[in-house]
Amino acid sequence: MEFRPRLLSAASGEKSRPLASPSRFSAETRRLTPREIEVLTWAARGKSAGEIAEILNISKRTVNAHVVSAVQRLGAVNRTHAVAIAVRDRLIDM
Repeated sequence: MEFRPRLLSAASGEKSRPLASPSRFSAETRRLTPREIEVLTWAARGKSAGEIAEILNISKRTVNAHVVSAVQRLGAVNRTHAVAIAVRDRLIDM
C-alpha cells in the first residue's frame, strides 16, 4: 500500500482528497529550467533566498520568482515541498 497524503477540509465537511500526485502533472509540466534546478539545489542545502541571490549574483526577488515557478511546475505547495519532490524525482542532487 502506497502512502498518499490527503488534505482534509473540516470546515466544509468534505471527505479527504489526495494532494498533488506526480501522475497529475505531465513530464513537460514537471521539467525545470536550469536556473530553477540551481535555485532548488541551493535551497536543499539550506540556503535562504538572500544567500542564494548572493551566490548566483541575482536579486532576491528573482530567486523567489524561480522558486515560485518551480513550485508550480512540480505541483508543490511550498518551497520545502518543491525541494522534496525534486530530490525524490532526482531532479536535483544534494
